[in-house]
Amino acid sequence: MQQSAVPELAHTHTRPIHWVATATALSAVVALSSLLQPDPATAVQPGAETRSAPATAKAPDPTGVDFPIDCGPTNALVRKKASGDLDGDGIPETVAVVRCDAGSGNPPDGVYVLTQGNATKPRVVATLINPKDRLTVQDFAVRDAAVTATLLGYSSIDVPSCCPDVTDRAKWQWKNGAFVRSTLPEARSM
Repeated sequence: MQQSAVPELAHTHTRPIHWVATATALSAVVALSSLLQPDPATAVQPGAETRSAPATAKAPDPTGVDFPIDCGPTNALVRKKASGDLDGDGIPETVAVVRCDAGSGNPPDGVYVLTQGNATKPRVVATLINPKDRLTVQDFAVRDAAVTATLLGYSSIDVPSCCPDVTDRAKWQWKNGAFVRSTLPEARSM
């Protein structure tokens, strides 16, 4: 065996006390992190008063909302809407399917979640589908605190806008402070 040219360094050897110190520090970090948790998230702006909604709480109306969709000289058109309490705060949200009012053709849809909270005017708090994704929404529903939709899309940029060739079934649910998308299985007929 060849001897090392560098003298042996005492601090390069671990001793049981090093492992005990590391385990103690790690335990302290884990214990401290379990005590310091952020406030639970909702679709309401931070600092807004949280309270139980009255039994007659109304869902936000998408009329007149400034949606984050670029329609150029045309207006945004709300094609479909559905409401329900998506985040469990007792106040219903509205989900709107919006596209540009092009008059002809098949412009892509955007899907937006609206809340009113204590504000005087409804506002967009989440975008589930961005119009830039070139998707068309069908079979849209809000049930059991979830948004479901059948999405028609394109396998490539070469597919004409008139003829979507991809179908996807999607579901969004509020989990851990965000809307999480999952894919629904295809319905099978017998």
